[in-house]
Order: sequence, then C-alpha cells, then structure tokens
Amino acid sequence: MGANINYKLISFDKLSSTQTYAQNLIRSGKVSDRTIILANSQTAGHGRYRRTWVSKPGNLYVSFIYETEKRDPKLSYSVAVAIAETLISFGIMPTIKWPNDILIDGKKISGTLIEYAKDFVVVGIGINIKSNPNVRFYETTKVADFAPKISRDELLSALIKQMDIWTTRNFTSIKNRWLELAANLNKTITYRGRDAILCGLNDDGALILRCGNEYVMIYGDEISV
Repeated sequence: MGANINYKLISFDKLSSTQTYAQNLIRSGKVSDRTIILANSQTAGHGRYRRTWVSKPGNLYVSFIYETEKRDPKLSYSVAVAIAETLISFGIMPTIKWPNDILIDGKKISGTLIEYAKDFVVVGIGINIKSNPNVRFYETTKVADFAPKISRDELLSALIKQMDIWTTRNFTSIKNRWLELAANLNKTITYRGRDAILCGLNDDGALILRCGNEYVMIYGDEISV
C-alpha cells in the first residue's frame, strides 16, 4: 500500500460483512487503532437501518477501525468529504446527500455506515466500482461509467489518503468543504413528511433546516429530496 503503512490491512475474498468482522475483532480485544478490513464480496452487507447492501465482487467494501474516546457527530461529514475527494482525484464530480451518501448526477455511488463499539468507531464504506445494484427506492451508478480504468486497489489507496486528511482536519474546513459539495443546499427537501429548506450545518455538526418560520437542528433523522 506504499504510503499507507500506518494502517494494518486485513483482506478477505469473502466475508458476511466487513462491519460485522470489525465488531467481532473489537469484542475479542484483538484490534488496534487504524485497522482496515477489506472484502472482495460480502454475503450479508448492510447499511443504515439494517438495509441490505448488495455486495458483488469488483466493488469496494471496506471498514476502517479507529480508536475513539466518544461519539463524534462530525465524523460522518469528514468521511463523506474524504470519499468525495477520492472520486474527485480521479476526475469524477460527486455531490453529498446528507449526511454521507455520495451521488453522481443524483444517483448513489457510495454509502457509509458508522458504528461505535467499546473504545472504537467502525467506519464502513461501500463504493460501486464495477457494478451497481438495482434498488427500488433510489437510482444508483458506478465508477466504471465515468472512469473505467480505475482499479479497486487504486481507489482504496486514494481513499486511505483522503481519510487521513479529512479525519484530522478542524471542523470548520470540513464543514465548508461539505457545504461546497452538498446536494440540495438551499433547496426544498422532505423532513418527517414536511417540506423544509436545507440551510447548512452548525458548528456541532447538526443540519439546519427551515420549516416554515422556524429553524430545526437535526442530527440523525432521514431526509429525502
């Protein structure tokens, strides 16, 4: 991995899920800060709310394990920017759908799942490279449609570099970059069945919405376009 020797990489051909493996590793007490779990395919990949993440070979399925003292609501923004900047480095222009789905032309190319366990956080990232699933609720796309020559390992190497940059930056620069890349900024979205304007982020990592005449700060709810 060249410049990425400060990480321990554990690679598998097939796993039920890189997240599950990472969680089990943490529970066993046999894990260290900055460990990466990589799988060529997953038999039981999942995203937020336990939604199935279809995991055919040829795409990127990876979980980063970091030591942490507490939950950090700002981490999802760092990760989203890191993934977006990884794609940008290959000439692909994404946008970010709150909090950390990565879209190209409004179609999802990457998703993230952040889970805490003991003194660690596990950041699971899936990026469609060679194939993209057919999903009922939203459109998807893949890296090969925009840059067919990029290999999974090239993408992973670039992602590790960007994760190092953006997980250590101060939140002001993360927030500013996230807002530059944000999909639907100052546009109408749906929040809990109501129309709302997506206004920005506050310094604690809350999304600021305007519903009618009132402003609402939200941390973990779903919003839809």
